[in-house]
Amino acid sequence: MTIDAITAVLLAMLGGAIRVSTPFLFVSLGETITEKAGRINLGLEGTLVMGAMSAYAASLHSGSPWLGVLAAAGAGAVFGLLHGLLASLRRVNDIALGIALMLLGTGLAFYWGKAYIQPQAPTLSAFHLGAWSDSPALRSALDINPLFIAGLLLAFALHWAFANTRIGLTLRLVGDSEAAARAAGAAVIPIRVAATVIGGALAGVGGAFLSLFYPGSWNEGLSNGQGIMAVALVIFARWQPRRCVLAALMFGAAGAIGPALQSVGISSGYYLFNAAPYALTLLLMALTCSRDTSLKGAPGELSLNR
Repeated sequence: MTIDAITAVLLAMLGGAIRVSTPFLFVSLGETITEKAGRINLGLEGTLVMGAMSAYAASLHSGSPWLGVLAAAGAGAVFGLLHGLLASLRRVNDIALGIALMLLGTGLAFYWGKAYIQPQAPTLSAFHLGAWSDSPALRSALDINPLFIAGLLLAFALHWAFANTRIGLTLRLVGDSEAAARAAGAAVIPIRVAATVIGGALAGVGGAFLSLFYPGSWNEGLSNGQGIMAVALVIFARWQPRRCVLAALMFGAAGAIGPALQSVGISSGYYLFNAAPYALTLLLMALTCSRDTSLKGAPGELSLNR
């Protein structure tokens, strides 16, 4: 490869990292909030897909993609509420429940979304931060959606809130020790339900990004398992919002390898490179999971610790 080709690949990976990482970022931040309260939601893949379908349908009928984002957040919140309430019942395992809701969410999205596969809905616009450059590749890489910026701000806001606000500290207490939280007068179940609702809403917003910006359409293969990978990303990030940003960008860059190489004419092994995010998920889990470090930083009330 020439220097120009390498530069083009790197710029394409930069742009791809920003675009592809956004759903990972929102889903992982939402799951971080949920797990900080001591609950696991493996149904976020279904929530992501349902959010993508809801956003596309609302944007198509209203003519406003931002109303689509709100609809996606609402759909995600409904699934989060359902998970939060059912998981609060005795003898209900939150991991098994999450898998059931994942199947429910994807099934409903596929069923209701059949009418929206062909029509073109209004999509979200981007900030063109590369207008100063004469390089088309750089200009394309710096087309940044407002949702990505919102995700970055949210990550740093959550990091601050978990350490410095009463709400954040109470949430962490509920997730670390239910007995201590009850002794301190915290309403454990309502807090966990609220955290699961917020986590679901953020996952829905991640789905809205998929259908309204990149790739910017609705179809049944839109998610490609990103919701499940984002849950693994939370473990890799050790339940820290700021580390979720770095992990999401890394996953996004891995997902952009195939299209980046194809942009310079390298198509051999294209489908193999498209499997990079999944291979990265397995590799990171294998490298970071050990008896001493795999659950370092995990809230004490998670099912993983029991």
